[in-house]
Amino acid sequence: MRRQIVLDTETTGLNARNGDRIIEIGAVELLNRKLTGNNFHMYINPERDSEEGALAVHGLTTEFLSDKPKFAEIAEAFCTYVKDAEIIIHNAPFDVGFLNAELARMNLPSFSDQCPAITDTLVLAKELHPGKRNSLDALCGRYEISNSHRKLHGALLDAELLADVFLAMSRGQNSFEIDMADDDAPKVQEFVASDQPVGEITVLAAVDDELNEHETLLNGLDKQIRDKCIWHTTA
Repeated sequence: MRRQIVLDTETTGLNARNGDRIIEIGAVELLNRKLTGNNFHMYINPERDSEEGALAVHGLTTEFLSDKPKFAEIAEAFCTYVKDAEIIIHNAPFDVGFLNAELARMNLPSFSDQCPAITDTLVLAKELHPGKRNSLDALCGRYEISNSHRKLHGALLDAELLADVFLAMSRGQNSFEIDMADDDAPKVQEFVASDQPVGEITVLAAVDDELNEHETLLNGLDKQIRDKCIWHTTA
């Protein structure tokens, strides 16, 4: 069973190397591309104030966070939750850098070592939509995912939105079957057998150039859905 964790963090500022800390972690679980409801969400006391710009983004005040657990108190539960999963993050270097810094303070293996399978949806979006805005808000608009309730950034809310965006971006055709209502079903023309002889049927085989073009197209589909498309899996 393929387990994926869509993850987001909020922080006191933009630079973990300058001592900024994680103040919120939100994550949702996907099993076989379906949300399970097994979420991870924690507010964290960073033991410092948020920068003014960051506070305007997430709205989590020092007073609100003062009675929340410190990262060291939630680290074990968090590492257990993400273990052996593929991690999906938008702009992964930012969040991974902060997680690595927090774990380094505890002399624990880095997040990168504990979770080597990391998919960056920002990289994926840039491949699919070169030259376009690929922020989470922009992608929600592009894939018609409602984010009207997103007034401030929140790690769990953003992880939920990102999960919907990721599923939309990586959606492939899983079946040749087409579900249609009876009224929309195509009409099948009936043919009556005839005694007249049927002419010789001519079969034109694809030439090498056409076969190569077809394989290039299928490989492109594989890359877009980050898996094998149905024409490869049924070949």
